[in-house]
Amino acid sequence: MQGCVGLGRRGRLRGVRTGGAADAPYAGHVTQGLPSGDLPEPTPALPPTHEATTHGVGPHPRPWPEGPQYDPELLEHGDTRNVVDRFRYWSMAAIVADLDTRRHGFDVAIENWQHDLNIGSIVRTANAFLAGTVHIIGRRRWNRRGAMVTDRYQHVRHHEDVAAFLQVMRTEGRPVIAIDNTPGASRIETAEVPERCVFLFGQEGPGLTDEAVSGADGHLEITQFGSTRSINASAAAAIVMHSWVVRHAELPA
Repeated sequence: MQGCVGLGRRGRLRGVRTGGAADAPYAGHVTQGLPSGDLPEPTPALPPTHEATTHGVGPHPRPWPEGPQYDPELLEHGDTRNVVDRFRYWSMAAIVADLDTRRHGFDVAIENWQHDLNIGSIVRTANAFLAGTVHIIGRRRWNRRGAMVTDRYQHVRHHEDVAAFLQVMRTEGRPVIAIDNTPGASRIETAEVPERCVFLFGQEGPGLTDEAVSGADGHLEITQFGSTRSINASAAAAIVMHSWVVRHAELPA
């Protein structure tokens, strides 16, 4: 899918703990042994991680709630993570275990040949809609900034190439649905979308490779009405995942 995105060279910031009370990162140079007049200008402190920028909760008043899901460090120091209120003060392992009991029947796969910055956003959306697994095809490294730390709660698998990915999906009996607005695609608004499937997305710009489209079990597109030829890859992924939710998900009371 064609379009333009901004650049960001690195993914997650290093040196900042994001579990409970995040330790302040080191903000200056080592100055021991330097004459006082030769001290370098201190560098500004690193910004907090994405997880620590959301509105969280402070230390839990005592008595603390009891249960194996609670993290004593979070109870002691507060929880500023980007999680829904139900999971406040829970350990990461406990949150993942709870999500695993009710993950949805769809997976998401993304071709990663050009270090696409949309991948992080797609992973975050996959977490929001409770996808089973996110599959990264091609380059192992991907920019995690857009994931907003949600990759910690989401199963992510890597596949060396399209052929390897398709073979694994066939072995697992999971239909592959290619998403791209190219000739031969059916409209997702009217198509039958299986409950158990994997949605396959391409890179921003070139879209899906020919190998991916020809090897998929289905080929769908999002109907558009304006002048642009395509929409942002991460926006398209969000629309597709939500269309699955509308068809198959049991909505909370």
